[in-house]
Amino acid sequence: MRNNLILYALLSIGLCTFFSTKLCAQNPSLFEQTSEMGTAIIGYQKDVDAINDFYYPFYTGGFYISPLTTFKSPLQRKRLQDLNNSYLSKLKALSFDSFSIYGKVDYILLKRQIEASISLLNQEELNYRTLAKYFPFADSIYSLEALRRRGTYKDGALLAAQLNSTAKLIDSSSVNFKNTNKLNSEQLKTAAEIALSLKYRLKGFYQFYMNYEPTFTWWVPKPYARADSALASYAAGFVAKNDSLFISKHDKLGIKGFPVGRTELIRQLDFEMIPYSPEQLVQIASKEFEFCDAELLKASAAMGFGKDWKKAQEKIKNSYVPLGRQPELIVKLQEDALKFIKENDLIDIPPLAEETWGMVMMSAERQLVNPFFTGGREISISYPTDSMQEDDKLMSMRGNNPYFSRGTVQHELLPGHHFQYYMNSRYKGYRDPFKTPFSLEGWPLYWELLLYDEGFAQTPEEKIGMLFWRMHRCARILFSLNYHLGKWSPQQCVDFLVDRVGHERANAEGEVRRSFQGNYSPLYQIAYLTGGLQLFALKKALVDSGKMSFKQFHDSIIKENLIPVEMIRATLTNQPLTRDFTTSWKFYDQPGKP
Repeated sequence: MRNNLILYALLSIGLCTFFSTKLCAQNPSLFEQTSEMGTAIIGYQKDVDAINDFYYPFYTGGFYISPLTTFKSPLQRKRLQDLNNSYLSKLKALSFDSFSIYGKVDYILLKRQIEASISLLNQEELNYRTLAKYFPFADSIYSLEALRRRGTYKDGALLAAQLNSTAKLIDSSSVNFKNTNKLNSEQLKTAAEIALSLKYRLKGFYQFYMNYEPTFTWWVPKPYARADSALASYAAGFVAKNDSLFISKHDKLGIKGFPVGRTELIRQLDFEMIPYSPEQLVQIASKEFEFCDAELLKASAAMGFGKDWKKAQEKIKNSYVPLGRQPELIVKLQEDALKFIKENDLIDIPPLAEETWGMVMMSAERQLVNPFFTGGREISISYPTDSMQEDDKLMSMRGNNPYFSRGTVQHELLPGHHFQYYMNSRYKGYRDPFKTPFSLEGWPLYWELLLYDEGFAQTPEEKIGMLFWRMHRCARILFSLNYHLGKWSPQQCVDFLVDRVGHERANAEGEVRRSFQGNYSPLYQIAYLTGGLQLFALKKALVDSGKMSFKQFHDSIIKENLIPVEMIRATLTNQPLTRDFTTSWKFYDQPGKP
């Protein structure tokens, strides 16, 4: 039966392409799982995986080193570039104009990813050439790794001699490096990655032959241990020098990061299909903050605190539940949100998705960089542990009080991240590499905006709770962009969150630390509100105008997976697209130009 359904779907796609796109427009369910480009996209992904699996370090027993922590070898970069150029040629030969809107969107997404990959690989090659003089021993290690890949025999005595020479080169390179201060933070970080990658590659070579090849086992262990230790020390030297760049008597927080600058921000915004400059996004966030300020003052007055919203917020913070009762609160808040959503007929959520969300408790260590709960397949609850200091326990309880939590439990669970996980694993899963934080975080943030707009917050306390998070999203845009533009220090970012949003100071420090040294992209923190505003603008155009119901709108979006919102918009509106599509959708009232 399953095979018949797959065959039917493939035949339907073929017929759509052969006859016309009108049939597809009338039967969009034909494209719930794939498009004319689905096979090409999966083929590209698997070809990239094949090259990376072959050229990344490999330990015996089938254990691969994570590609995220391994710098590519020169040969690996060349093979990936060859593959990318080959696929670009294949794309040019495809009949783009005959595709359905789904196929055109997939074509644009694949082309965009390949071009971005080419650009990044070129930059990696440039970075490597700049740093090559610090790694005169790299080619020797790459040659040993090449032997391992095909199990080539070489006498152990010769390998030992090669490793001894390599170790000497590493030692001399380390001495030379200690006498130079010419590398900036990003170069030091890259150099550390190269050194660790070489260490992993050497270990993969060693583990393959050790105990299996007699002359290798006799000759190689001691010279290998020397080279391995030298590489570890060399990598640590780059890390230590990078750390020293951030030691400042004016910055007591110890928060390390790397401001990328305006040019890089604009490059990344263009890739994410956001047609605004960093300065314009700051203006948008400031305008959204004005809305929050006005609503906050109304709620504060309704609570009897007049314009002193911080006193109103202080009362709310002290509404925290007793220790041990936070999980019960999470369940209640999720039920409250689902009841409101169902009563207002906003979206259909499959019973199994509602049944299978879970919860875990967040460790004290994790709460240092993430003071609030997070979500996905389950919700990770941030609340005091017995190992915390008393002041930290209180700040955690106050920062996760019922009114603050009420606005965001649905963000993490249903219809937010848990629902995304549930649906994205079932619809157009091949689009996963096109995932963007502007959809990943924009969708649950959109629900925060929508629920507030639809009256989910009824009491002043509930409104202040939801507004706290809305101000927080505005603040994320302001402090992260100002930091990456070189205008604000981490301390200024923390102070802004405390003074302007009302964060507990420890929670604010955790938020800033997470933003700048938690392996997030420079645009990740702006993606929440920006992506939510994109979807909210699309809602105004399609739902408020009567063209779609809420359920039709939300069901259509979630089945397109986590692609850029502008491409979701193109799908829902059947927008005319070209092969060389560039972003142009001004989803927010035009801010002034910088």
